[in-house]
Amino acid sequence: MSPSGVQDQLNLTNANYVLYNVSLTNTDYDEDVDEGSTVTDFLPAERARGITIQSAAITFDWPPKNPQAPPSQPPASFDAIPYSSFSHNVNLIDTPGHADFTFEVLRSLRVLDGAVCILDGVAGVEAQTEKVWTQAGTYQIPRIIFVNKLDRVGAAFARTVKEIGVRLHGWPAVCQIPWWKDGNGDFVGVGDAVNLRGLLWQASTDGSQIQPYTLKQLEGVDKNFADELKKARIALVELLSEHDDVMVELFLEHDEDHLAIPGLQIMQSLRRTILQAPQTVIPVFAGASFRNIGVQPLLDSVVDLLPSPLERPDPEITVGNQNSTLSELLHPASKAPIPTQKKNKKDENAVGPAEARSLSACALAFKVVNDAKRGMLVYVRVYSGTLDRGAVLYNTNLHLAERAPRLLKMYANDAVEVDSLSSGQIGVIPGLKHARTGDTLIWCKGLPMKAQPPGGLKSLQLRPINVPPPVFFTSIEPHSLSEQKHVQECLAILLREDPSLQLSIDEESGQTHLAGMGDLHLEIARDRLLNDYKAKARIGKIEIGYRETITSSTSPNTYILDKPIASKPAKAGITVALTPIDDLIVPATPSAQTLLEDGPFETTYFLPDNCTLCITHPNLSRHDSSGHKNHIPAHLSLPGILSSVHSGASAALARGPYNGYPVSNTRIEVNIDAAAHLFNETTPTAISMATRTAVQNSLGVANDTSPAVLMEPVMLATIFVNEASLGAVVQDISSARGGQVLSLDSSDAPIPTTSLTSEMPTIDPNLIYTPPDPFSSGINDVGSGLGDSQRQIVARVPLKEMVGYLNQLRALTGGRGTFVMTVDGFERMAAQRQKEVMDAMREFV
Repeated sequence: MSPSGVQDQLNLTNANYVLYNVSLTNTDYDEDVDEGSTVTDFLPAERARGITIQSAAITFDWPPKNPQAPPSQPPASFDAIPYSSFSHNVNLIDTPGHADFTFEVLRSLRVLDGAVCILDGVAGVEAQTEKVWTQAGTYQIPRIIFVNKLDRVGAAFARTVKEIGVRLHGWPAVCQIPWWKDGNGDFVGVGDAVNLRGLLWQASTDGSQIQPYTLKQLEGVDKNFADELKKARIALVELLSEHDDVMVELFLEHDEDHLAIPGLQIMQSLRRTILQAPQTVIPVFAGASFRNIGVQPLLDSVVDLLPSPLERPDPEITVGNQNSTLSELLHPASKAPIPTQKKNKKDENAVGPAEARSLSACALAFKVVNDAKRGMLVYVRVYSGTLDRGAVLYNTNLHLAERAPRLLKMYANDAVEVDSLSSGQIGVIPGLKHARTGDTLIWCKGLPMKAQPPGGLKSLQLRPINVPPPVFFTSIEPHSLSEQKHVQECLAILLREDPSLQLSIDEESGQTHLAGMGDLHLEIARDRLLNDYKAKARIGKIEIGYRETITSSTSPNTYILDKPIASKPAKAGITVALTPIDDLIVPATPSAQTLLEDGPFETTYFLPDNCTLCITHPNLSRHDSSGHKNHIPAHLSLPGILSSVHSGASAALARGPYNGYPVSNTRIEVNIDAAAHLFNETTPTAISMATRTAVQNSLGVANDTSPAVLMEPVMLATIFVNEASLGAVVQDISSARGGQVLSLDSSDAPIPTTSLTSEMPTIDPNLIYTPPDPFSSGINDVGSGLGDSQRQIVARVPLKEMVGYLNQLRALTGGRGTFVMTVDGFERMAAQRQKEVMDAMREFV
């Protein structure tokens, strides 16, 4: 692929300050973030709230192409010229910044090659920025930072840079410094430490009038600014020398003169350092997007610094049960074929050179959107080959084929039809009826619609997108039975769009429960359900997903099921005993993972919510099935029996004996005696029903012996407040909300070690270079110790007390407080708190 065809994907982690409001991409967009008319925030809910809810994609060329100029051939190497000298195609994805929509960020990060983190020069590094930065680090995505809003009162570039080092755990490489008029006036431009030049933006608000100054010219215009620019270049070279051996050699070749090193070689060194994993050097740029100051240099840096798909790690895949990479599959060289099973069907279940050559394209569906005009739109990232219009795509997750009638490139909610999508591109396929988020789509030319791909290609899957577990839920009830079908159809569309929403049915009450990531998340889902899809339903009060656990063990209890099922005789038996587990739990997605232990006659399943199912099956060995016919009926098999026991136990644990919540922290011991429990009338359904009834009976016995207790989700909350509000917030957390404050920290000290930061380096802010801020004696000083400096509180708080907490926090902090929280686990409730929660529930019954 030529450099002009290479796609650079960039992600705006703070979605309030996007770059599309400038006419730099050969488009006619005049919208503005401050006016609430951002191109990528096109949903009515986004315009009304002024936030990004749904990630949106835009494709453009940078630098802009001149349609009248003849096409130019890019050079074979960019060693002598910067990448930004030739036009590159950029796919830009604008993602939400609110914590409730973290899944939108996660599924976008999964397909990105680089990221631009946009920080508010007034607010600095905020809590959610820190969380998204960590998420991007888990995908090893190279990142650069743009400090925005430097034209606003209270902007502090130096403080923000130090916070980048302290809170994002990396060394800020200051590539640009702000240019203040007369040293302490308005923000008028930037100093480019890479190319040693000053860029002055003139009166025009569209950013088109830029006056460049060489370092020599700058000394005549603003001597102090020129001197500071030299300091920035020295600090930049020193930092790069610590992380790039090539820069050390360049420094010595130029007689240890920091200013003599060419800017192109500085840029190449920056590119090498940010492609290192983990990334420890963070290029920092300055600007004000409202006045379009610094926008063009930022886009140049996106092309010059962030990688193309060719420079990213090889995509991970699984074929059958084996892990590999896409390049090893497509170019196996002398390696043996990748088998999908052990040696049972070697020819049919292996991916050899012939099967690999038949793979024309491989793509990942990372987002599904229901468009009012175009229907279902499936956003895909192509990882290999070229995807043509009309291709028959085989979904390896669902094992079915669908035709791609059209291919689109998106410009927010506008689209342009294209004939093909090549490797590295992000596009949209309209009309797919079944594809979901995380599905792998492959295309083998000439493969009929109903045929399966050859060999093990039918099991090829790219690394999936993990869906975080929901913790908030609300009830949804149709107005009438006649509306129930329409409501269910609307919910199905909503859940296909957003897999972080989950739907469940309460079997006893018949209520439909919708679960999500937070109160705003469910509020948006409710608005879309009622307003966009016109569903006629009642939305209940937001509730918390509790768990319950037994507190006493039960002795083995044998249950024999003997009754007709579907008008046919059925009989099966099972022996069950329960034991409580006293560990704290973190919600887990259902897992079918099996741990085999204690010989061939015992099988252990790990169930959701820290439950364990241990099945003992004497005389029935997993390793030798030849002797099973002497002990079990011929129509049964040990794997089928184990699967039925697993499904029956899981169904019984879904509803506890105390208040109907899922059961957690419980070990189920099941014994299957083939002679006493399995009969000629035994069926898998009978085994499942017997297991479910036996486990439910044992749960009831355990609850009668010693009442079960509720377990509530507890959040690890990181709260950022100003110094003056610290005492009020701490008191509210520890007294009114029953939380536990783990640590208090000032903004210039290292963040307390948590699960997200335990492996990150600690950066000393005193070793970070920053240019002086014009109002450095004010409240924004880093480490000044004044009363309004930012403080951080880390606390564990019950989730119930965090519902609607943002409004209370803003009231306590004058609107300046913010927080981010993650599920820390479930813990048992004290008797008094459990009584209060149960009494509150009964008020609505």
